[in-house]
Amino acid sequence: MELPRITFTVWSDVLCPWCQNVVVCLERLQDEVRDRIELELRWKSFLLRPYPEPKPMDRFRRYTESWLKPASQPDAGEFRVWATDEPPPSHSIPPAVAVKAAARQGDAGRYRRAIMHAYFARNLDVTSRDNILLVAREGGLDPEAFALDLDDPALLDEVVADHREGVEAGITGVPCVLLAGGFALPGSQDRAVYRNILERLVAKQAE
Repeated sequence: MELPRITFTVWSDVLCPWCQNVVVCLERLQDEVRDRIELELRWKSFLLRPYPEPKPMDRFRRYTESWLKPASQPDAGEFRVWATDEPPPSHSIPPAVAVKAAARQGDAGRYRRAIMHAYFARNLDVTSRDNILLVAREGGLDPEAFALDLDDPALLDEVVADHREGVEAGITGVPCVLLAGGFALPGSQDRAVYRNILERLVAKQAE
C-alpha cells in the first residue's frame, strides 16, 4: 500500500539555536509517522549572518546564555553556554556550504545534526575550516572529497539560491516551514503542532 506523501520545506541556519530544535523535532516526527505517512523534509539554507562580523568574546559568551531558552523545549537539541576558548563563528556561509558538501556524499542530515551539535553543545567555531573538516571525519565522510567540495563555487551558489528563494517566498527569519499552498509556519513549534498540521494535510489529500 502506498503511503500518503507530505513535504515540509524547511529554511534554517546552522547558527540559529531554534533551528537545531526544529531539526531534532521534525526528524523525530518523521520517525514517529514513518509507518503510515511519508514525510519528506527538504532543507534550505537561510543566511542570518551572510557576511563576516567580528564579535567580542565577552559579548558572545553572554549571548550564548540565551540558548537556555531553546534548551527548555521538549524536543530540544543539546546546548551549553559557551565554555571553551574557541572564537565566535564569523558568519553563516561556511557551515551552510559544508552541509551541501555532505549532501554530495548522501549524508546531509547526519552532518547537519553533527555540525549544530559541535556548535551548540561542544562550543566549537563551526566557521573554522579545521572544525568543519573535523566533524566530517568524525561522521565517516570521505575527507578528501569533502574538502574539494567545500571549495566548489557551485555549492556557494546553491546556498545563495536557497536564501533568495526563501526571501522571495516572504521568509524573513528562521526556522520556517513552508507547506503546500505557500503557507509558512515560522518559529520552532512543539511536535504536536507539526503533527496536527501533518494529519490535516494527509486528510485533505485523501478527500
